[in-house]
Amino acid sequence: MARSMEPLVVGRVIGDVVDMFTPATEMTVHYGTKQVANGCEIKPSASADKPSVQIHAPPPASSNLYTLVMVDPDAPSPSEPRYREWLHWIVVDIPEGSDATKGKELVAYMGPQPPTGIHRYVFALFNQKGKVMAGCRPPDARSNFSTRRFAADNGLQPPVAAVYFNSQKEVAVRKR
Repeated sequence: MARSMEPLVVGRVIGDVVDMFTPATEMTVHYGTKQVANGCEIKPSASADKPSVQIHAPPPASSNLYTLVMVDPDAPSPSEPRYREWLHWIVVDIPEGSDATKGKELVAYMGPQPPTGIHRYVFALFNQKGKVMAGCRPPDARSNFSTRRFAADNGLQPPVAAVYFNSQKEVAVRKR
């Protein structure tokens, strides 16, 4: 059920965004027909719209709720990530066995817009202790967000799933 942690370690998701964790839930992320796999390349134009995020419930199904966080730890550039992490999306109260549209969007989705270099876009999924997110406030800014601090401040358990993709600025097509 659980995916290998090696790609998350090699891709420095473990360390830069979250600490080591034990995968306990299966999560799939799709942009259209393209499934996000650790380290795959997805163009900004293909990820401009909100992805489909499915949380698969292991038997027996429970009434667990989840929080999804999407960040870019490489903002504004991988060599100088002074805005680490840039927050792209937060969805809370997602029921187990459903998709992110069944949760409450705390921070609206913002598609990747990498200005320079190859950026990592990380989806981290957390198990909630209940509807604890009802009183959760959105962060004041998207820049310098901390997934770890957000999880700690809101009583979230360590992540139960994570996946990331790479994206870089697309070359503009000049019209004549």
